[in-house]
Amino acid sequence: MEPTILHIETATDVCSVALTQGMEVLGVKESADGNSHSKNLLPFINRLLLEYDVKTTDLQCVAVSIGPGSYTGLRIGVSTAKGIAYSLGIPVITVSTLESIAQGAKHQTGNDHCDIVPMIDARRMEVFAARYDAAMNLVDDVASVIVEENTYAELLKEKEVIFCGNGMPKCKELLSQFPNARFADFTLSAQYMLPAALKKWEAKDFADTAYFEPFYLKEYVAGKPNVKGLH
Repeated sequence: MEPTILHIETATDVCSVALTQGMEVLGVKESADGNSHSKNLLPFINRLLLEYDVKTTDLQCVAVSIGPGSYTGLRIGVSTAKGIAYSLGIPVITVSTLESIAQGAKHQTGNDHCDIVPMIDARRMEVFAARYDAAMNLVDDVASVIVEENTYAELLKEKEVIFCGNGMPKCKELLSQFPNARFADFTLSAQYMLPAALKKWEAKDFADTAYFEPFYLKEYVAGKPNVKGLH
């Protein structure tokens, strides 16, 4: 039986929800209006289920983008996924945000030979990045990377590489000097979680709903408050 899965993507400034059945994407609701996750997430879910006449009891799993990414966005997505899973008694599948970005690039470009380096914006010239081959096997694990002139020089001498994600634009000028550098510019979407989510569904690779946490990569550090009396 093909699973009906609700996918939640809130790791960046995009708030996105997708509803899938097997390999088919039934529908997507999303907004790239930054900081709208708490306002939009539950209405998007409700509208999607209503529009495609899917009852909550029809859901067999909820998949959530696990990071790295925005601390606040990840907390909202994960807490919502846990709440749905608990209330319906269904499992949770976690999907790397970087893998979703790489899947989006593969989908957009039809890539069948280039490595893919998804990037999430951190600060200054820092990105959270990984590397996948054309078959979506993880080659280089998730890491914090300072992008400088020669950061990917050796790799780009050997092969074509697609750079993508919201961290890519600030690195593009440096990377464009290499003939083998390719760029995929698209908006992250929950629908790109589907291949990884289905693979985990088939393997029954479910998260521990009570204990799993977002993958921040770096510890969250609260900014110094500016309100008088809180210094």
